[in-house]
Amino acid sequence: MREPDLRKVTIIGAGNVGATIAYTLAIEGIANEILMIDIKADKAEGEAMDITQGSPFFKGTHVTSGDYKDAVGSDIVIITSGVARSAGQSRLDLAQVNVDILKRIAKDITTYAPDAIYLLISNPVDVMTYAFNKITNIPESRIIGSGTILDTSRLRSYLGDHFHISRQNVHAFVFGEHGDSSFVPWSQVNISCVDVEKYRQVSLENEDPIPPLNRADAENYVRTSGSQIIARKGATYYAVSTAAVHICKCIFSGNDTAMTVSTMHHNEYGIDDVCLSTLALVGPNGVKAHIPVELTKKEAEKLRHSAACLRSVLDQIEF
Repeated sequence: MREPDLRKVTIIGAGNVGATIAYTLAIEGIANEILMIDIKADKAEGEAMDITQGSPFFKGTHVTSGDYKDAVGSDIVIITSGVARSAGQSRLDLAQVNVDILKRIAKDITTYAPDAIYLLISNPVDVMTYAFNKITNIPESRIIGSGTILDTSRLRSYLGDHFHISRQNVHAFVFGEHGDSSFVPWSQVNISCVDVEKYRQVSLENEDPIPPLNRADAENYVRTSGSQIIARKGATYYAVSTAAVHICKCIFSGNDTAMTVSTMHHNEYGIDDVCLSTLALVGPNGVKAHIPVELTKKEAEKLRHSAACLRSVLDQIEF
């Protein structure tokens, strides 16, 4: 990593997600230099111009478009390229086509930015994260998939609304695949250090008591939110972009941060050679460690089931 005042982020893919990430990075002043790369060079140039023309109203960030050779010196490379998911389509249905796109990208970008931390956003993100591990020589610690950090954000939003409390007071995570086999380890969920059921008791003496929480409804909301948004507006990009920017912010902060991102596992929870999300410690040099969250027996079984679902897909992919 370079000095804190020299922060360069390269974004590959100038579609809705890539452009929104660039815009959010610029508005928040997280990076000094943002490079946008897309197979449609005019699209990347147009997005960079549009963001730049608002620069008098935010912190000084240099936003440009270019080619892979311009990525030299990047601290973080964010990969958003790939075919977008359509309504009713599983993320895993996209696997082979987007892995093939990634293979074309990986060689060029790692040649020019061999020391960067790589953040994979493209779906199916766990498969893409695994593929990037297998087709490049980038150390595993510097390969991060956005994983269930978005699912976790959706869960915290849902619980915050249900319990009428700031979402920042909700401590909850989604583990496993960023997709249908994800699950919530409810043994770890609390509101301001209090179990959710105990917290609900606080409201029973009020005029507007909090109704019982239906955990199945909460998990279904998390799993189906993406499809619901796609059905309504055609694509999802604000929340996932905010999550990606949060990861960048944590990497640049110099402090380690616990988050649910997709990383390679080596016998954690009995899972080997699969990328999925558990709680990881992420810092200036990438993934520092997996945090050994104490899951219940049933939760551990759900995590291994999620890994098995991903393994069944990985076994069908040509890397």
